[in-house]
Amino acid sequence: MDKSPDAFRTISEVAEDLDVPQHVLRFWETRFNHIKPLKRGGGRRYYRPDDVDLLKGIRQLLYGEGYTIKGVQRILKEEGIRFVQGVGRGEQSVPALQTEPAQDSGVGEAPDGGRSDEEEEEAFMPPRQGLTSEALGELRAALDELYECDRVLASLKGPSEAPAGE
Repeated sequence: MDKSPDAFRTISEVAEDLDVPQHVLRFWETRFNHIKPLKRGGGRRYYRPDDVDLLKGIRQLLYGEGYTIKGVQRILKEEGIRFVQGVGRGEQSVPALQTEPAQDSGVGEAPDGGRSDEEEEEAFMPPRQGLTSEALGELRAALDELYECDRVLASLKGPSEAPAGE
């Protein structure tokens, strides 16, 4: 039996609909504070139809248009949630991908003198020329998975094993 278009969706249903692994959706929650599924007993996530449209828009901007996470965050800030939801529904045209000068990027040095998350992401982003949107999507999914693995590994370290500065 199919659900009503207004019904809430589980993370597995949304992941299947978007063709992304569940851990990518959980990772996106850490990067986009606009994604706020309802959480029930045991932390089970339930996504509203608007949440699903937002996730579809984020996916299109990341995988289809080649934006970085920082770029999508900027679009959310400047254009708003409704715009990105419209992208997810196919109602909005996507802004042209622009390269920005480093001084306007808002990327600073990490407190420990290393790279910030944004710089790390940019350092591992493939050149946009010559890549199909499918290949770019696969690379982004791999990067998201690596970030999630890093987060899980960091959570398993005891306090004495944590890197300096944490």
